[in-house]
Amino acid sequence: MCAINGFNFLNRSLIERMNAANRHRGPDASGIFTEEGVSLGSNRLKIIDLSEKAAQPMKSFDEREVITFNGEIYNFKELKDELKDFYPFKSESDTEIILAAYRKWGKDCVKKFNGIFAFVIWDRAKRELFLARDHIGVKPLYYYLDGRKFIFSSEIKSILECGVPRRLNREAFNHYLRVLYVPEPLTMFCGIYKFPQASYGFLRDGKLTIEKYWSAEPGNYLDISKLHLEEELRNRMRQAVKTQLISDKPLGLYLSGGIDSSIMLCNMAGLRDKIDTFSVGFDLKESEQREKFNVDFELAKKTADFFGSNHHEVMIKSGEVFDFLEKAVWHMDEPISNPTAVSMLKLSEFSKEKVDVVLAGDGGDELFGGYDRYRLSLAVGLFQKLPSFLRSPFNLNSRFKKLNTPTGVERFRLFMFQKDDILERAISADFFDRDISESFFKKKYFNQITESAKFEEMLMNIDRQTWLVDFALMLGDKMSMASGVEARVPFLDKSLAEFAVRIPQKRKVDLFNTKKILKSAYKGSIPDFLLNQPKRGWFSPGAKWLRMDEVRDKAKEALSEGYYSETRGIFDWPELRIIFDKHISGEDYNLTILWALLTFQIWARLYKVRV
Repeated sequence: MCAINGFNFLNRSLIERMNAANRHRGPDASGIFTEEGVSLGSNRLKIIDLSEKAAQPMKSFDEREVITFNGEIYNFKELKDELKDFYPFKSESDTEIILAAYRKWGKDCVKKFNGIFAFVIWDRAKRELFLARDHIGVKPLYYYLDGRKFIFSSEIKSILECGVPRRLNREAFNHYLRVLYVPEPLTMFCGIYKFPQASYGFLRDGKLTIEKYWSAEPGNYLDISKLHLEEELRNRMRQAVKTQLISDKPLGLYLSGGIDSSIMLCNMAGLRDKIDTFSVGFDLKESEQREKFNVDFELAKKTADFFGSNHHEVMIKSGEVFDFLEKAVWHMDEPISNPTAVSMLKLSEFSKEKVDVVLAGDGGDELFGGYDRYRLSLAVGLFQKLPSFLRSPFNLNSRFKKLNTPTGVERFRLFMFQKDDILERAISADFFDRDISESFFKKKYFNQITESAKFEEMLMNIDRQTWLVDFALMLGDKMSMASGVEARVPFLDKSLAEFAVRIPQKRKVDLFNTKKILKSAYKGSIPDFLLNQPKRGWFSPGAKWLRMDEVRDKAKEALSEGYYSETRGIFDWPELRIIFDKHISGEDYNLTILWALLTFQIWARLYKVRV
């Protein structure tokens, strides 16, 4: 696991500055390669093959190709067996496997990999760069291209070291207001883009071409009994966990108290004798509040006891929240609004004292129907099938008008977009465009939906392409790598993901239940007290924090017109003060918009963004 950096010209001092900017991702070693037409950099977190033979950037055996690589190829040993008669290996690393596979299969090498990765190969003979990102998009990859200069990195902050303008992308800002993250390919900086998931690309003569190499669309559903489906799910889950336990460094598990991470622990317990688990809780003043917000923290402790893991706990105190928030925003590179970032950063710093690799439960909701919006969408669909005379009484009540929301981007907006009224109150009309996000998501994700398609399956699929990648996984990567911790996500194993999308929707979610097949497959294997818990997700008491003295005063300062001059014209400051004060008094619940704007303000000032 590493940070990768580079560009298509020769400049040793600049590539060294890029490496310095994201050294936290790879604290164990740093290296560069330069020659006319290219500069490559790497910061290495040593996980597989700790020797110098695995140092990066790495040259092929005949020095024709040079690679800088971030991630893990879980099936590298199997690929090595396949390639050993073709390629003279010098190391035990998975990095060298990529070089050999590229030499053997060219661009199609990515189809052979099961892992999490972002890498760039410089082909010295062809004078071209080959870029690729993993099938789900677990590992980030950003780039800047102005027609002459091409710059790439694992983090935006390193690209900014190259003198790229720090100008706000207003379209991305509008998407952020709506969905609390910036969807691919955009970033919050003009001219800097996210390289898409499951894609590879070539840079030749200053021109970048990108192609998609993999997709897991719902369909071709498995027509087997529920018992056989559960057995196959358990087998694939166990194999995914087993594959991702490979490491030459200490490895543990983030245990949240939910079903997904508990399933990880269940499988790990069958494969390892000693397991370190890590959980984070909240040190709140009132005992009632401590109990309310630490339900998952206590469930994690009970689950760890059930499986006999070596459990480690850390608590966040209110006095350290704002400092962690500022640090988290710096590591995000661009705003991602979620109070959980504070918890994740605290947990990664804590776990780094014991391990260098952790498994996490990300992806279970998107693959197996864990969000309530899937269940609620089913209810809306069934309501619309009722005869008009039965629906009429509901239509007279404004509270039930949402039941008439059609499928497509309109229903996506219902579940995912922040509301117009409060955004229009807080944001200047010059900066807020209420139509731009709907148009973006409609064009990118909803232009191929047919009437026969199950909308809930499409919604899960779209969540896997945008919400999961650009929100959940991006935040997880940045917060873990801030402390030099590699986070692996077995639910998103390539084989398991391909299997999961073939499970019929009726096996995943209905009007009253979510994750049906996952729960039934592990009933009796994980503690019963986990199976009927309400969906909470991994959350933090953000609303409570904002009302605490230690956070409130600093948040109020950040949400004032004197905090950063460049953003002064974006907000309606008197209205924003009203929104803030009503939240503090408890009259209104305004956490979502306040945390989004707080995150944005901190980011804009830290990164010296021009508006």
